Order: sequence, then structure tokens, then C-alpha cells
Amino acid sequence: MYLKILGSSAGGGFPQWNCDCPNCRRARTNDASLQPRMHNSLALSDNGESWYLINATPDVSAQIESHSELQPGSSEIRHTPILGVLLTDAELDHTMGLLHLRESAEIDVYAAAPVLSALQEPFPIQQILGPYAKFRWLEARPQECFPLFGGRILVYPFFMGSKPPRYASVYHNRLKGAEYCSPWVIGYRLVDQWTGGKAVYAPGVESWTKELERQLENADCILIDGTFWHSDELINLGISDLAASEMGHIPIAGRNGSLERLTRISAQRKIYIHINNTNPILDEDSKEYRCLKEQGIEVGCDGMELEV
Repeated sequence: MYLKILGSSAGGGFPQWNCDCPNCRRARTNDASLQPRMHNSLALSDNGESWYLINATPDVSAQIESHSELQPGSSEIRHTPILGVLLTDAELDHTMGLLHLRESAEIDVYAAAPVLSALQEPFPIQQILGPYAKFRWLEARPQECFPLFGGRILVYPFFMGSKPPRYASVYHNRLKGAEYCSPWVIGYRLVDQWTGGKAVYAPGVESWTKELERQLENADCILIDGTFWHSDELINLGISDLAASEMGHIPIAGRNGSLERLTRISAQRKIYIHINNTNPILDEDSKEYRCLKEQGIEVGCDGMELEV
């Protein structure tokens, strides 16, 4: 299977339009060690001709135009090789791009049950898109795999967290019982039936659970949450009062951070994605970037291509 990182930044992109943190300030000077990045998204294909997107970001149009394989190229005037979208959560930076895909005649959207509900009520994308295109809204259930590309690639959704986006918090609090703990955040394990290749995509890691560990076992390629280097990164910069965990992300550094765990995983490729504009690993000259490189862990970038 073929994977393309269409965007590697967390919400706001990099540089972020309203941010003057040291990273964003330097990026605006065209510093070669700090490359601009679009919102986090991945493209998946079995043969390089038809594609699924994992998350549809506000940058989706620019991301499509940056990759010829995702652009129309048939005898039809209106055509797209994009068959559908897999959502990891209901966050705005992962769902707003669906509005940009409204011109498509038909597209499949896979998401966990609470995400589908959120896109009906607090952020009613389903109703908005209804008059424009034939979207099919399909539930992705943790522990239940589903096939793509005629069965060549099997997709295994798995539970990653129960934190809803801010706009859906009131809606979330109205839910009762089992629904309250339902999967607002999921990851995807992708298995190529022909090559045996296995990739895991997990841009939002609330905590390092046994379930996550199980999904990472025997994976060939891991693309994982690299939002923050320090737990108190935004607090130290005076940007927010929230620690990384309160925002639904495990930090990279520190005791029980993801770096400590990743070093014990045997995957050939271990790549951080969904990187916040404040994270020092964006700077290729930083000691944090060098630390990851010494551990054999990569910092994902826009345009990175993988074959698994």
C-alpha cells in the first residue's frame, strides 16, 4: 500500500496565522530549518490510482493540488480518484475539509458513532452537504475491521480516547451510560493483504494504553501523535493554561512520554505527525530533533511518501 503525508501539523497549521511563538516567527523569515506545514492528513492507496483520505482538513484543496495523483485525470471533465475519507475524530481541523469536497458526486465517510452524531447535531455537516453531494456516512466500529479497495486493504479501527471536541462538549455531557464513554477518538491499523504490510495511524493519543501497544505490535510503519514535546509546552509560553493531557495528547518527552515507549517498539519506520507549531522538533537544528534522529525516529513532513 502507498501512504502520502498530505499535512503534518496540528490545528492551526505552521506557521499558525495568529501565532508569534519563536517557531512561527522564524518560519515567516523562510528559515530553511523550519518548513511550513499544512494540517495533518494522510492519503492511502492500494495501487497509486484510487485513494482514501484519513481526515479532511481545511487545507484539503491545497493538499490535493500538491499531489498529481489526487487530482482529476480521466476522460471525464469532473472526476476525482478520491473514494472516501476516514475520520479519526470530530475535531474541526479534521472535518472542515468535508465542506470543500461538496462538489464530489459520491464519497464514503467512515467515522466512529459519536463523531457521526456530532456531524449531525452540533456541527451539522451531514445536513449541509446533503443537497450538494451523495455522501455515504458509515460507522467505523473499534474491533471490527472493514475492507477497502475490493478487500486488498483491511482497516482495523481501535479506541484512542473519549475526549470530544470543544464545540461538542455540551452535547457530549447530555449522553448517558455507555454512549458517554464511546470512542470520540480512534486510530486505524491498515493491513495490506497482498504484501502483508502493516501501518498504524494514530494522530491523537490521550494515553498510552495496552490497546495502543497491541495495535503497534508487529507494525512496519507507525505514524503517531507528536503534538507536544513537553506536557506544559503551551503553559510555559503563556499561550494556554492547559497541559498536553488536558488537550487529549500525550507529550513526547518526559517520564511515560511517547518517546520512551516508542524506543521499545520494533517497527521499521516510526514517524511523529500532528506536530504543534510550538514543538521544538519542527526545527531541524534543534537538540530535540537530533534526539529523535539518534533514536531512529522520524519527524513527518508534508509530502513524505511511504510504501508498506
